Amino acid sequence: MKPLFLLLPLALLLGCKKDTAALANQLPPATQTGAGTFGCLVNGQPWAPNGNSGVPNFVATYDPTYLGGSLQIKTYRYTGPKQDVLQGMVFGASHVSKAGVFDIVLKGDNGANYIDNGPSAPCNYYGEPPALTYRQGTFTITRLDLQAGIVSGTFDFTLFQPGCDSVRITQGRFDKRL
Repeated sequence: MKPLFLLLPLALLLGCKKDTAALANQLPPATQTGAGTFGCLVNGQPWAPNGNSGVPNFVATYDPTYLGGSLQIKTYRYTGPKQDVLQGMVFGASHVSKAGVFDIVLKGDNGANYIDNGPSAPCNYYGEPPALTYRQGTFTITRLDLQAGIVSGTFDFTLFQPGCDSVRITQGRFDKRL
């Protein structure tokens, strides 16, 4: 009986990996053509831009003259039964002049924020310290082609503030024209 009892946790772990892979398959492919795609898993659930508040729901901006090259990604979506809950994220890095890996940190130029108007305050906005006590991850730029006007990359980060659940952004990818 013990061997079967020991195999149960392993089976559950393997099942979770399969479910995560199936969810990741719902995301757009990680391309580098300026396809205008964005997707990630937020706490294990597929997340993509949706809706329109009068401004585009996915924007990539790059300023080569600010802080040695500043890249920012902004996106939002509407969700909920009446499409009345706003969720959004902003992340970016400085000193970006070519493709590479950039750390997302708690304090500094490379950061990430997340908003979800569904939960009540303070758990609806993961912004800046001192409320935000943990922000860590990476922002990888796989293509920064200023002549073609294309930026592509991947991202993963975790945000936390006391009294609220962590926000785990995983398997993120974007491909956008500047």
